[in-house]
Amino acid sequence: MLELPETLRGELKEPLGEIYTDPDALLAAVDEHADTTATADASSPPARLLTVGDVVTATLADAGRQPDIAVIDGRTEREPIDPAVEATLSALAGRRLSVTNPPATISESLLTTLREAATTTELPLTISVDGEEDLAALPAILALPDGASVVYGQPDEGMVHVPVRPAVRTTARELLAEFDGDTDAAISLLD
Repeated sequence: MLELPETLRGELKEPLGEIYTDPDALLAAVDEHADTTATADASSPPARLLTVGDVVTATLADAGRQPDIAVIDGRTEREPIDPAVEATLSALAGRRLSVTNPPATISESLLTTLREAATTTELPLTISVDGEEDLAALPAILALPDGASVVYGQPDEGMVHVPVRPAVRTTARELLAEFDGDTDAAISLLD
């Protein structure tokens, strides 16, 4: 298990991508990124949209696009989600998996579930976290192939779109390497 050191908290408040308040504009950027990185290699997994957070996931689902992979925990800014968000999340199609991930950590079960989600063909998939999903974007960036997109919430600002590509994967790997715990083993689970 990796634990977030106090010294890294401020750095993680900086968004890893562009912030959007309009879900349609965000989804257009997701599609554009997938189109520009698409390959003719049929063995490559399709570009995926992974969301981290209940409100972000519900916002995109309400805009007509259920994420391929959603990571939720039933809370927003540490408070229970509103009934409308809960109703949208309950109506999501597809498989559901559960993991335990304590606050300010990245558990082995979250890492292995993200790795499985990145390669499965059984989509859509919702990962319900008992604990906190706030840090799931970093390992998701490592687990997903180029062309995928990770979207997470930036409190009081909007939704952050992180197009998965080598440069952002390097940034995510460097940030994870600063966590407390066996970072090499954690990163190797995702690469």
